Amino acid sequence: MALEKNLNPQIDHQTVDEIILVVKREKVIQEPWHGLKEVNFTEFAAIVEQEAEFLPRSSMETDPKYKQIIPYLIFNYQDKLYVMQRQAKASEQRLKSKLTLGIGGHIRKEDLTTNNIIDWATREFEEEVDYQGGYKVQPIGLLNDDSNPVGEVHLGVVFLLIADSDKIQVKSEFKSGKLITIDEGEFDYPLMENWAQICFDFIKVNNLI
Repeated sequence: MALEKNLNPQIDHQTVDEIILVVKREKVIQEPWHGLKEVNFTEFAAIVEQEAEFLPRSSMETDPKYKQIIPYLIFNYQDKLYVMQRQAKASEQRLKSKLTLGIGGHIRKEDLTTNNIIDWATREFEEEVDYQGGYKVQPIGLLNDDSNPVGEVHLGVVFLLIADSDKIQVKSEFKSGKLITIDEGEFDYPLMENWAQICFDFIKVNNLI
């Protein structure tokens, strides 16, 4: 998932045999655009279902002819967002120690049990954090950022998870996590990865919380 410029990216050896869902760029990016935009999720899901390929992540990380489809789920509780700091030893070294709003990750072939993108997102959520409570999921849009080598090969499918509890904790992929207001997010903004900054701006401008 995305987002720091690195002209000599190092691919973690653990990703070499990981087979992930990708779609050819021209199938999902017909016209160049940057940022987060609303889409018809039914139409997008149909494109992904029809055009999905499963290829090695190690080769996809440097192949901009494809977009890796990344569910990116943002946790919201009582007008606060959950921001997480990645480990210094994060699997994606280009994101190490950065702050993120997105809970999610690559879609692995062996993890797919349905064709529902929301199911993919919630599976990633339940895998990456420990949460005790109920929630509903609201689609926001697609996130594209071709301004750097990481964003160039990823496409975010962004959701807002509206929670009824603040009982959430990070797991091993993250160093720490905390709930923040929009004002507090302004302070943390310079430390956020690109995708998190794009989502934060979109949420703020559109008064989504």
